[in-house]
Amino acid sequence: MTLRIALVGAGSVARRHLHVLHGLGGSRVVSVTDAHRPAAEALAAELDVPAFTDPARALDAAEADAVYVCVPPFAHGPAELAALERGKALFVEKPVGLGLDVAEQIGRRVEETGVVTGTGYHWRCLDTAVLARDLLAEAPPLLANGYWLDKRPPAPWWGRTDRSGGQVVEQLTHVLDMARFLLGEAVEVYAAGVRGTPDGTAPAEDDVDDATAATVRFRSGSVATLAATSALAVKHRAALHTVSRGLVLELAEDGRLTAFWPAERTEHAPAEDPKVTVDREFLEAVRGERGSTRAPYGEALRTHRLACAIARSARTGRPVVLADAEPEDVG
Repeated sequence: MTLRIALVGAGSVARRHLHVLHGLGGSRVVSVTDAHRPAAEALAAELDVPAFTDPARALDAAEADAVYVCVPPFAHGPAELAALERGKALFVEKPVGLGLDVAEQIGRRVEETGVVTGTGYHWRCLDTAVLARDLLAEAPPLLANGYWLDKRPPAPWWGRTDRSGGQVVEQLTHVLDMARFLLGEAVEVYAAGVRGTPDGTAPAEDDVDDATAATVRFRSGSVATLAATSALAVKHRAALHTVSRGLVLELAEDGRLTAFWPAERTEHAPAEDPKVTVDREFLEAVRGERGSTRAPYGEALRTHRLACAIARSARTGRPVVLADAEPEDVG
């Protein structure tokens, strides 16, 4: 069965998914949509498919089995709702929104329609992440430390919180999702941010924090410190570490898992590129070959709530209790 894909977004992330889909086989793109018409037309011409600027028109004009939404944070909403209105399977790149309003609306519609969903939280597709969770089942984590230490992305919208949501929402979200995967649900956060580029390299209209630090408490009793910065000249690394009695785990962005035991150190490499796995499993779920994806929209939404809570705490200087926390979770 060859699945027909409507691609929304014609930037670098969309092209990455397109490359993976071509390599996997079993699907073909039938339309390209982008609010910037020249971008849509350029990619559509390469694929010999029609170009659109409106996702609803694209879905009405070209029959599709699934929709890939690969747009910046501020552009989420129209494509997802158009797909759900037509009962189409839906893949949404992270983050799933700028703030919570649109993402929550989409989440409710996903539950109502019951369509197959997948999201860009590909770290969940690492076999090494599954191994880490198995190890932590035997040695429950007390502490986690996560970070995303990077340069400032070149996209002109990235430096504005009203377009990207900030670095916690747009980049650190991968680490937050893995923290939820390994430690469970977060119940309370406190964060602080700092903004100010001494060398004046950031555009004057940019307002994202140059560094953010957060403390997170989890329902499991674990605590975590999380940090992000975009002040570097080149990307340093992104990873999540956990500390248990007698065991330290380090899960890096490249998927490598290092386990430190009292008398030995073991290293595990991922069996497959998770950016391939996340697309393969979505196609399998759309075909009915698997029950669901490992990163459905509902899971992505819960991670997005955590990211937005950290961003809110950094902005207000006050702790934020997650909406589904119970009184006993926060004392």
